[in-house]
This record gives sequence, C-alpha cells and structure tokens, in this order.
Amino acid sequence: MHFQWDWLCLGVLIMSSVTAGMENEENLDADVEVENFDKQSQEADVDRDKSSIEVAYQTPKPTGEVYFTESFDEGLSRWVLSVTLKEDTDDNVAKYDGRWEVEELKENAMPGDKGLVLKSVAKYHAISAMLTKAFVFDDKPLIVQYEVNFQKGIDCGGAYIKLLSSSNDLNLEYFFDKTPYTIMFGPDKCGEDYKLHFIFRHKNPKTGEYDEKHAERPDVDLKKFYLDKKTHLYTLVLKPDDTFEILIDQTVVSKGSLLENMIPPVNPPKEIEDPTDKKPDDWDERPKIPDPNAVKPDDWDENEPAKIEDPDAVKPEGWLDDEPQYVPDPNAKKPKDWDEEMDGEWEAPQIPNAKCEAAPGCGEWVRPMKNNPKYKGKWRAPMIDNPNYQGIWSPRKIPNPDYFEDPHPFKMTTVSAIGLELWSMTSDIYFDNFIICSEKEVADRWAADSWGLKKLVASANEPGMFSQLVTAAEEHPWLWVLYILTLALPVGLTVLFCWPGKKSDECIAFKKPDISKQITKGELKEEAEEFEDDELEEEKENEAPDEDEVEVEGDEDIYDDDDENEVPDEEENEVLDGSQDDGFNKSDSEDEKKEDDEGMGDLPLKSVRKRRVRKD
Repeated sequence: MHFQWDWLCLGVLIMSSVTAGMENEENLDADVEVENFDKQSQEADVDRDKSSIEVAYQTPKPTGEVYFTESFDEGLSRWVLSVTLKEDTDDNVAKYDGRWEVEELKENAMPGDKGLVLKSVAKYHAISAMLTKAFVFDDKPLIVQYEVNFQKGIDCGGAYIKLLSSSNDLNLEYFFDKTPYTIMFGPDKCGEDYKLHFIFRHKNPKTGEYDEKHAERPDVDLKKFYLDKKTHLYTLVLKPDDTFEILIDQTVVSKGSLLENMIPPVNPPKEIEDPTDKKPDDWDERPKIPDPNAVKPDDWDENEPAKIEDPDAVKPEGWLDDEPQYVPDPNAKKPKDWDEEMDGEWEAPQIPNAKCEAAPGCGEWVRPMKNNPKYKGKWRAPMIDNPNYQGIWSPRKIPNPDYFEDPHPFKMTTVSAIGLELWSMTSDIYFDNFIICSEKEVADRWAADSWGLKKLVASANEPGMFSQLVTAAEEHPWLWVLYILTLALPVGLTVLFCWPGKKSDECIAFKKPDISKQITKGELKEEAEEFEDDELEEEKENEAPDEDEVEVEGDEDIYDDDDENEVPDEEENEVLDGSQDDGFNKSDSEDEKKEDDEGMGDLPLKSVRKRRVRKD
C-alpha cells in the first residue's frame, strides 16, 4: 500500500508541475508577436517586461505597391467630411453632423500614434478619401486591412468601411448611404447580434442592375472582439480565383467562394417553379387520416371532468373558518391631504392576518381537487395510413427566364475611394492604419509595424493572473468559494496521501514481536521444527546458485504433513507466561520447569518468526 501511495503522491506533484508549466506557456504565448510577421519587424520588439512608454513608435511605411494607406498621424488632410443629408429620415437627424477627431488611444497608447475616432452618439457620420490609385479587379488580389477598437464597448453601431465605386460624378462631399459602393466590410453590432460584414454589389449582366451579395456568417464567436476594449485587426482578402478569406488578428474566421458561399447566390438557378401551376382540387397531402370505421366505446363518457373534489380529504384541525386571510392594517393612518370628495372613502391597506400564521389556514375550507379516474376526454378516432395519399404537391419546374451565369464574380466594379458612413449609440470608436494592396506580405509588414506594436504594449500592460482573478472575484463574489476549493483540494490530497503517518500493524508485528504474548509448549515445538526446515532450505539454495532468487515475506504458517496432522496433547497446551528477561514466570513450580527442559531439550526458549518461502 505504501508503494501505491508513493506513486499517487508523485502523480499529484507531476500534475501540479505540468499545470504550472502550461500556465507559464500560455503567458508566454500571450506575449509572442503574431507568427506571420516578417523577421525584420521582430527587430523592433522590446523586452516584454518594459512598459509601453519605452516602445518607440514610428509611423509605418508601406514596403511595396499599395493603393491606399492611412495612419492618421498627420491628421485628416486627405479626408473629406460629408455635408449632405440622409434620405428618408427626419430632418432633425438626417444631417451627417457626427463629429470626428484624431486622437491617441485612451488605454495602452503610444506617444505619436494617433487614429480616427468617432465622437458623437446617435448621429450620422460620414467621411471619405480618394485612393492613391484606383483598384481594378483584374488578375491581382485585393487586400483590405484596418484596425478597430471599441474603447467603450459597443451597444449598437457599426465600424465597417465602404470601397466606393468609380464614377464620373463621384463627389465625396455628398457621400451618403446611397452612394454606390463595390465592397462593404467590417464589424457591426446591435443588441446581441454580432456581425462581420462582407458584402459586394454584383452587376446583373442581363439587366445591368446591382444586387447585394452577403457572405455567410462566420462560425466563430465574435462577441469578445466587441467587448474586450482591445485593438483588433480586420483583413479581407479577395483572390482572382473567386475565393475570399476574412481574418481577425491575422487568424482566419471565415473563407469561401464567391460562387458558392454568398447569399443570395451570384448566379440564379437554371429552373424555377412555374408561377402559373396550381394544385389540383382533389390532391390529397394527408399521410394519416382518422379511421372511418372506428366507433366510440359505449362506456366512453366525454362529460366527466378532469378534476374532482377529494372525498377523503379532512379539514385540518385548528382551521379558522371565521378569520379572514387579510385584515386592515391597524397602524395605518389616513393621509392628511386625503380628500374624500376627490379620492373617495379612505380604507386602510390590507395586511396578512397574524392569527392565520399559527393556524393551518383561515377562511372557508374547500376540499382539494384530485384527478378524476373516470376522465377520458373527448373521443377521437385512431389515425390510419391514408390510402389516397399523393405526397406534398409542388409546382412543376420551368426554365428560368432570368438565368445567367457569371463565372468570375471577382471582376467587380473598379474602386476609387474609401469611406465610413456610420450610425452609433456608443462613442469613441477608434480606427487606424488603413491599407489597400495586392500583396499579403506588404499587409503583414504594415500590421507588424502598427498593430503589432499596439498588441505588444497591451500585452505588457495587462495585469497579472492574480490581479485578474481578484478583479473577477470582486465582480462575482461566488468565485471566492471556487478559488478556496481549488487551492484546498490539492493541499488536502497532498497531506492525505503524502504526509508520513503511523506505521501499520503489519510493520510493527514484523519488527517488534510481542514478547509478552502467551505461547504454548506445542507451538514452541512446531516453530522449532519449522526453523530447522527453513535452515535446510537455505542450505539447498546456497548449494544451487543458478536457481531463482527467493524472498521471505508474510506471516503465513508452513507445516509439514506430519505437523499438520499432529494434535498437541493437553500437557503441551499449558501456557507459559513469558517475560522480557527470562521467558518464564518465576512463580512456576520447579516441576513445571523440569518438564519444560525435558520437552524442549536444547532449543532456545523464544518465539520463532514463522515464514513462508516462495519464488519471486
């Protein structure tokens, strides 16, 4: 058993060590920069223990061909505020007069790093800027990337961007919700609906009209990105092979095909239901029908109620029939300003009757109700398979007159501007570091020099695990119970299984035989013979060294065949009172001593440990 306890103790210690190691690894992983960053960007990393003040921020510079970049470190010189009105809205709120500012982050800010901040609540905001170079959807991917921080969380509002379609009449001063766009991308939230939009406007090659195509919702939980008050990186990658990827913090959260994963589909179905087809009057869609041959049983009484009074119920003893359950409050007083002509006759408010608290009940006693054993309800004929069942009717299919096939929806309308047209019930939404390019490496390097530093500073300024646990417990006091149990359980197990306890009775019996135990002469004789047998076996073992080793253990008796059949006589069963000095009681008579000497011969007068020999 001690062997098992030792292994259990060792297992507990190993598990504790592994758990501590995993926590350390998680803490380290939280401080590691994104894996996809270039090696050059890692040279700008500083020690994780340094504060954000020591991080040297520099305005990021694009390292390849780009169509648009904006860090807002130099203000809003390129941006145009909208001066138009929103259509189909009350005049008092239709104006795009929401305020924008260029500010540093409220938390984990780096000196010199600024972003665009939406400042107004319950107002329409619109701001836009022309691209450095228009993007043509040809043979190069489109990569759109920017940062968002909901510094106060978000109740209801969006943080998406629009890539505005090129046109001769595009005027950014009149940018509003109806301005044609090619792509809309970014987070949006209202209530408990957390969205990440990717919408593109597809031109119908037959009619020339544009329809919005929405990407399927991501399968990941987006809630934390809206509520953790951290800066997150949103990336959209559109490829010429008509596939797309959506990333948050450089982790793919959604991907698919423009041909297969858009709602509604880009290409309409080849066949549609005939709108002129009608279901025949005799078409039977019922798979089951009531059995027309079934007859209600004669003893079926539909008038029996579901509940009846319990005739066996007895009014509890002490029931106060004459006492009401509620009585007027004797301490209530009519208000001084009570006007009986205006307010009517004043009545004291009702309170529970104090006499009813000690009694089983007050008022008129009514028998309780119970289920009626005779109740069967309304009779209905059992259902059977419908012999005339024809299945669910559907209209016939005809060729779709509006069918078309666009094999490459990636070839969208050229983009020449970027804009933010938003409504929000929460202020201080932070935007920063926009980039539009065609090379993923360029976007990753841009992110490493901007968002990567923000992530580094935020990780360095995060409170330790102990502080986080204390903060969580302050918000949810029941967590203290969980913490105490979590700490007490391993300590209790360690003390229970690993603390040295008293030696077992087995060990005590093995090391210190009870010399004061009463031993009969017959037992002494048997032990002596066993002792001689053990010596003979040990000699045989020494003479044969190649045989298996044997070990001596246990307290089981080994007897020869003669010994097992031998019955000690009455004289041998006399009890010898042993002592620690002589092994005999000095009060015994000399005759008894003599008989003992003759019976035992030269054998030592002591208890011999009985052993069992077995092969290992």
